[in-house]
Amino acid sequence: MKPAADRIAANNMLKKYLAEFIGTYALVFCGTGAVVIDQVSKGGVTHVGIAITFGLIVTCMIYAFGDISGAHLNPAVSIAFSAARLFPARQVLPYIISQVAGALLASFTLKILFPSNGFLGATLPAGSAWQSFILEVILTFFLMLTILRVSTGSKEQGIIAGIVVGAVVLLEAMFAGPISGASMNPARSLAPAVVSGHTEFIWVYLSAPVMGATAAIPAWKCFASKN
Repeated sequence: MKPAADRIAANNMLKKYLAEFIGTYALVFCGTGAVVIDQVSKGGVTHVGIAITFGLIVTCMIYAFGDISGAHLNPAVSIAFSAARLFPARQVLPYIISQVAGALLASFTLKILFPSNGFLGATLPAGSAWQSFILEVILTFFLMLTILRVSTGSKEQGIIAGIVVGAVVLLEAMFAGPISGASMNPARSLAPAVVSGHTEFIWVYLSAPVMGATAAIPAWKCFASKN
């Protein structure tokens, strides 16, 4: 019986990693794809359309994979869930590997489809790097606080979570996108930066979302306390 149980457990874990891979691929392919196509079409998608695309694809992936992997789709979210003791620490690295691999494949796909595009939707500061750093910390703080408040444990699932989390992503991309890119997601920024070769500001988008997401944990605990 034990070998059978072990196989089932291993199969379930593989499903989670595959869900994170596909979900993050979809997020980066559609989201940064909207940025690329807006550039190629000379404004055909528009900034509003890009923000809506990011919000909708996050919502869709939560509905698709929330009950399987939790639909983190974001290394900062996985790290914060683990720091909040809602997610096993041993699963953080496999989740991040799955997310980054999905994001990289999405950026490589866009590179094949649009070889002349120089940035592939990479997030770059419009002003100073520190301005974008602070913005990304704040944006990710609000995003993670919302996720913690509407999620079931470490799972983003259900009608409320999908709509609310997608709406926060859309809102923050709408107003902050022109300044910092409104990444809030290290995998989303790392992939196009690496594939396009524009890694000069990647430290902003790797560190700030993790800091913002973990900073949301004390606030979540404060509101979750019954005292």
